[in-house]
Amino acid sequence: MKQNFSFIYKILLLAGDAFAIILAFTIAFILRISLDPRPITTPVQSLTYISIIVTLLPIWLAVFSLLGLYSKRVYERRPKEASRLLVASISGMILLIAFDFFSQDVILPAKLIPIYAVAICFVMLWTLRTILRSLKLYLYKHGYGVTKIIISGNGVSTYYLTKFLSGNTASGFQIVGIVANKKNIYESVLNLQFSSLSRAIEETDVHTIIQTDSENVTKTYNLTIENHLDYRFIPTHEALFTSKHSVDLLGAFPIINVHTTPLIGWGRFAKRAMDILLSTLLLLIALPIMLLITVLTKISDPTSRVFYKQKRLSRFNNAINIYKFRTMNPKYNGLSPEEAFTKLGQPELITKYRENGDFLINDPRITKIGRILRSTSLDELPQLLNVLKGDISLVGPRALVPQELKDYEFKSLILSVKSGLTGLAQISGRRDISFEERRKLDMYYVQNWSIWLDLRIIIQTIYMVLAGKGAK
Repeated sequence: MKQNFSFIYKILLLAGDAFAIILAFTIAFILRISLDPRPITTPVQSLTYISIIVTLLPIWLAVFSLLGLYSKRVYERRPKEASRLLVASISGMILLIAFDFFSQDVILPAKLIPIYAVAICFVMLWTLRTILRSLKLYLYKHGYGVTKIIISGNGVSTYYLTKFLSGNTASGFQIVGIVANKKNIYESVLNLQFSSLSRAIEETDVHTIIQTDSENVTKTYNLTIENHLDYRFIPTHEALFTSKHSVDLLGAFPIINVHTTPLIGWGRFAKRAMDILLSTLLLLIALPIMLLITVLTKISDPTSRVFYKQKRLSRFNNAINIYKFRTMNPKYNGLSPEEAFTKLGQPELITKYRENGDFLINDPRITKIGRILRSTSLDELPQLLNVLKGDISLVGPRALVPQELKDYEFKSLILSVKSGLTGLAQISGRRDISFEERRKLDMYYVQNWSIWLDLRIIIQTIYMVLAGKGAK
């Protein structure tokens, strides 16, 4: 079932897109006739109009295919899929208008039809794809079409991968076996442990082997080939987990080129231009709110400063001053959590604070106004000045204090780009994920940056702030 499921799903996407396009043009034609009293300059019979659209449908679907809309890398990522659908709808319409211009036959009988059609087409495409996605997730939940996998290896990835996939039916993967040491297995799948890979293959209906270490690679790969299975390998070097890479030939040798970051050359210029434009716009919008916060903070505590600055690390390990609205009692500013809780006479809170992802529900160091600012993320607004100055970027790895990155193995990779006001870690759970997981997300961002990724993170950050999610 699994082997055909992906192909069937793509066929359904193709059929759904074709139906959406025909339906969109049909509705656009009806709307033009019913909403606009003006007569159509070049009348076309409805059946002739539909037949022309159906005839030209392959051109439109070819545009969809060129934009990757039938690739799993696109349709599994909803924001990317939405942006590509919009581009595809507009691009297909431009091609259709061009074809109409050079054709002897009339294709579009009225000027408003393309405008109606593009908007309706995008909505119909998104709706039908959402329905198909919901159907796919329903089938996954009931065990249809899932890829059954065996995870083999004692790499640290074994634990995190089994933890991520355990009970996560939306991933489309089902763990049917684990070949690893007990210490590397997530607790909920211990019952799936096997002593050897060959035995696991014999006793399970497996489709794919995922190896998480570099031990016995040849033996493991040969076993998958002998049993006609798919083989996937997770690099043991953590910096390679998320990197963009390409494979070239050097003489007769295949060689993997690992790219540190795309944020060089034009990419760096484009990102800085976007930072200046958006930070200026956001500052203008946020200025009244910032003035109100300043007044309220001064009224509540006239003797203390409104703003708080702290040394953080940004690009190339440069120390910068990050500005925020003060949310903490002034006597604890500049102190580490350990020093502050000790000064408070509550050293027992240190362990609780660290174990809870550097967070306490009722942190005694934070003021009443500070709690409101933190819960709404409004305390971060002054950092827009840092973005405008060029200290940090709107999107990037979280700017951390030197002590937090002091002993981190891959800090040089994270600090190869400017830190950000928001980032992947913030929209992926913020304090709900561990320090290690947050840094892996930072590494992914550094190595896989794109303008589209930045825009997606910014849009999702705005949504999470407005919805009150993630901030604490």
